Amino acid sequence: MTTPRSRRALLALLLATAAAAPAAYAQGSAWPSKPIKIVVNFPPGGAADQIARAVSLPLQEALGQPVLIENRGGANGNIGGEVAARAPADGYTLLMSSGGMVSVNPHIYPKMAFDPAKELMPVAAAARVLVFLVTKPSLPPENIKDFIAYVKERPGKLSYGSPGTGSSPHLAGEMFKSQTGLYAVHVPYRGAAPALQDLLAGQLDYYFDPGIGLAQVRAGKLRLLAVGSPKRSPLFPDVPTLDEAGLKGFDADTVFGFYAPARTPPEIVTRLNREINRILAMPAVKERIASLGGEALPGTPAAFQERIAADSTRFAAIIRERKILAD
Repeated sequence: MTTPRSRRALLALLLATAAAAPAAYAQGSAWPSKPIKIVVNFPPGGAADQIARAVSLPLQEALGQPVLIENRGGANGNIGGEVAARAPADGYTLLMSSGGMVSVNPHIYPKMAFDPAKELMPVAAAARVLVFLVTKPSLPPENIKDFIAYVKERPGKLSYGSPGTGSSPHLAGEMFKSQTGLYAVHVPYRGAAPALQDLLAGQLDYYFDPGIGLAQVRAGKLRLLAVGSPKRSPLFPDVPTLDEAGLKGFDADTVFGFYAPARTPPEIVTRLNREINRILAMPAVKERIASLGGEALPGTPAAFQERIAADSTRFAAIIRERKILAD
């Protein structure tokens, strides 16, 4: 049996509980409230992997939650891209990818398991990555002019590697062949690191390196002949661009960046973009990206989207010309 006093106490308790419920719900639903996963759609050791790891620790500190890296390589980035696209659009899964998966793959795969343009959304560009024409040091040519002549004199005798069909190093190789008229055998790999390893082992003759082999260049284990970018690299100011070597307009740069599943809440995308841009301005992160021969590229999601569209148009031209299709 209840008394008026006990009923008043019970009512006060119920009112207090009801008032607390929205606050508790808001706290429980606040983002982020659990670990965040960054899917890297290439194997460990490549430029995408290294950039993701450079950003992940500062991002973890900024968000107050663990930021985990999951490498899902294969199919020139499509496997990891699909994993991210199929994830819940709740801000807990991101994708770090080269621009090739969204700007190139739709042009070279007759059918993809997902549509990057519709199922992924740009969050933040991370870096513009250059490609460097490197050779094994046992090859006689020591400059780009002699190298072009050397390969031309040996049609089909030399081989070059890439992280996969349609990757920016592969397209750089096709641009190079198109503008010089030479012929060399393309050997695709499942990522940049395995291709670099075979170049170092002498099983390949040359490679358009997305920056991960520059330490070996400095150590004398590889020879750097030219840069496949519109401008010289500040790391190697004496090394000419292919444009300067006579291959006018040669540009195989690509943009690496972060994506989220489509329909991720805009407030989460805005927060992630803000934090990643701040992290890209950190000296240690800028230095890590620069060590790959690239440059940090902060900006808005809209600016990132514009760059993706421009790259798609640019790369589509060489894909059509060379009739490149995925293996």
